[in-house]
Amino acid sequence: MSFNRLAPEDFVVSSDSITATLWSAGAVALTNFFTSSTQEAGSSGNFYLNIYQTASTDSSAEVQFAIAYGNKYGSGSSFYNSAVVGASPTKTTYGQYQNLVLGDENTDFTFGGVTSSDFWVLSIDRTRYKESLFPGSLSLKLSGSTGVVVLTDDSQVAPSIIFNDAGRVFQLVSGSQGTVYTGLNANGYSPSGSYGWLLPDIGTIILNPTALSASIRLASSQSYNSDGLNYRRMFNAINGSTAKSFFLNSQETISSDYIFVRARNAEFNYSENPSFISGSTGEVIFDSFINAPQTYVTTIGLYNDTNELLAVAKLSRPLLKDFTKEALVRIKLDF
Repeated sequence: MSFNRLAPEDFVVSSDSITATLWSAGAVALTNFFTSSTQEAGSSGNFYLNIYQTASTDSSAEVQFAIAYGNKYGSGSSFYNSAVVGASPTKTTYGQYQNLVLGDENTDFTFGGVTSSDFWVLSIDRTRYKESLFPGSLSLKLSGSTGVVVLTDDSQVAPSIIFNDAGRVFQLVSGSQGTVYTGLNANGYSPSGSYGWLLPDIGTIILNPTALSASIRLASSQSYNSDGLNYRRMFNAINGSTAKSFFLNSQETISSDYIFVRARNAEFNYSENPSFISGSTGEVIFDSFINAPQTYVTTIGLYNDTNELLAVAKLSRPLLKDFTKEALVRIKLDF
């Protein structure tokens, strides 16, 4: 075993962005949408509706995303207590995303310059993506009473990236997989604002009911102290089109450390293997190994200054080393 101290220039760090399909079984698009009557009737059904890629009773069924509805004033659902006006699941949802996304319970949601008191949320199941959603891959088809709209994010045309407490924020506009269609005004928004936000860093899509109502008559129910089943309205909008589809990819940044290990011609030519030395006399068994030794490199170990083994790299095949050869081995560490 021989050692050689690595120099700073022997280390190189590289980052690569990897994209992948989002949905179960590697599906490029989600085209079938199912719910669970058990989940909907349970306590969580007051707050959100889980969506599966197949019948929830199937063994392969997995949650793909959840639909929720939030209202600033608590409309659209029954109050927790009739004596406490406005305290309801929709208000809880609104406050939850107010804190998560805006970081301020006194700040309202503004979509494309237009403030909204309610919204729909599509929360992608955390197991569906690794690091974040991939901007520019979204294509969501929604149907209303007067037609169909296809939504994408404006990441490909936005002059700059906007950030809030949830990370990057992209406006939702009419378009498909990053290609933005011509809008009703210069910035592609309707007079009711943008269609919502894509928040890729927390795997969330927030939809603006005001813009959807103006575009395809997909309106939220703001009933007072009664269940408006707003998540059902959104589910029907996603599941109602004849060519229903939901395209979206995930994104992951993989950082790699490249370590270059150099074996110069005068290095690593001798071995401490006992088979080189006579056990009785302590002499080199083969005279040719004295002035013209040969070794085969098979393993490279990375040690710290306290001689602790941190990582081991195995060569694909033994590498012959003698005084006439130099070797350069590149080691890649992914994390």
